[in-house]
Amino acid sequence: MSTVTFHGKPVRVDGKFPAVGSAAPAFSLVAGDLSDAGLSRFAGKRKVLNIFPSIDTPTCAASVRHFNEAAGKLDNTVVLCISADLPFAQARFCGAEGLQNVVNLSMMRGRQFLDDYGVAIGDGPLAGLAARAVVVLDEHDKVLHTELVGEIGDEPNYAAALKALG
Repeated sequence: MSTVTFHGKPVRVDGKFPAVGSAAPAFSLVAGDLSDAGLSRFAGKRKVLNIFPSIDTPTCAASVRHFNEAAGKLDNTVVLCISADLPFAQARFCGAEGLQNVVNLSMMRGRQFLDDYGVAIGDGPLAGLAARAVVVLDEHDKVLHTELVGEIGDEPNYAAALKALG
């Protein structure tokens, strides 16, 4: 269990956040075509997991835009934007914004992801959603970098996440 804040008020975050050097937990989430998409779908690629509550908030949208821009410049790397939003909402946002360098994954199935990645908001007004976090994995799913953002309304440290990719 961890604690972050939402508008300055403490919020409990449940689950076990992955440690640098550990193997990333497997997961199965929902892709834009409504298929199940596991971590194994991206085998052999480096991965940036951009985890956030909802695409329909300014900070979450900013993180998707930022990582979309960076992803176009990264070799053998996929950016996975993971939220509770339905695939339809994720696609609508990326389509309207012209974002093509990220892969959206929904927790509409696969809610175990929240606990397995230690991002389950356990109380407060956002209970049931994911806390804002970034987890960077190498091509073998070893954790290279993690950040559980201390204030849900703040953007992650993009530079640190991208630096972990070398």
